Amino acid sequence: MTTLLLVRHGETVDNANKIMQGQTQGQLNAAGIAEAQALAKQLASEHIDAFVSSDLRRSIDTCAILAKPHHQQVVTTPLLRERDWGSWTGRYIPSLQYLNEWPGDVESLAHLKARAQQFLDWTKERYPGQIVLAVGHGIINKAIQSVYYNRPMNEIEKMTNCDLRKLELQ
Repeated sequence: MTTLLLVRHGETVDNANKIMQGQTQGQLNAAGIAEAQALAKQLASEHIDAFVSSDLRRSIDTCAILAKPHHQQVVTTPLLRERDWGSWTGRYIPSLQYLNEWPGDVESLAHLKARAQQFLDWTKERYPGQIVLAVGHGIINKAIQSVYYNRPMNEIEKMTNCDLRKLELQ
């Protein structure tokens, strides 16, 4: 059995400013760095075999902080990228809540959940019987848990920055 420690990246400049980041690189702010350092300290004595991250900078930087006490390298994968918000990328999030229609260039839930399943399959295949810490993003992490628990996305609790969830992959 592979154990997946699923983490959301630390707070970014755009998180703090309520900007829809989507698949932009993003940059951790001071709070995000502190969150990652606190989680790294909490996990420092835990056995972790591998550290995997989205290929977006905000997740890579978070994962590198978490991997440092373990003297491990970070492996990246685009499977953990955040949802592609298309033309909503870069927009102020509160201004989007009253829009009735989503743009056609937003990644579909079906595609997002298929990518989440691919990530779970990839993790089990690449790291059988190991403990893997993976740093992703709010919505892709929610999709991963939705697939894992076979529950709708709206039934999955939102992950805060540097939140950690443990999944046992059979």
